[in-house]
Amino acid sequence: MRYSRQSKILELIEKYEVETQDKLASLLKEYGYDVTQATISRDIKELHLIKTLSSSGKYKYAVATNVESPVSDRFVNIFRETIKSVDSSGNLVVVKTLSGCANAAGEAIDSLGFPHVIGSVAGDNTLMIIIDDPENTPEFLKEFNEMLG
Repeated sequence: MRYSRQSKILELIEKYEVETQDKLASLLKEYGYDVTQATISRDIKELHLIKTLSSSGKYKYAVATNVESPVSDRFVNIFRETIKSVDSSGNLVVVKTLSGCANAAGEAIDSLGFPHVIGSVAGDNTLMIIIDDPENTPEFLKEFNEMLG
């Protein structure tokens, strides 16, 4: 449940300008997550969220992009706990996750800076990763699987 909730938090702060923990808790409750302020606070800390100035001039939660190691470690842990299968065809890699965890997996792929990755598209439990050339897919899969341990 924690990984699903944290994945939803990442999705919500990407989609909305979430200014407060109360607003985040309210949004989570709309999606069926019953949370306390303490849980929200812990999730914000674990996800290394920061407040940044939005285009509207208000402060909102965002993923800290300059904190390499802790965020990377956190995302690797999410990967290890939630990935069910990985398959590929040509330059596409499809990752199946536990329900609600594909967005966090996509954020991890994007933030870890894998070479040859053009981008990723996430649904609820499926992540599609686009590799720049089919010849580079085996190299990506090797690095990806090594990261998973």
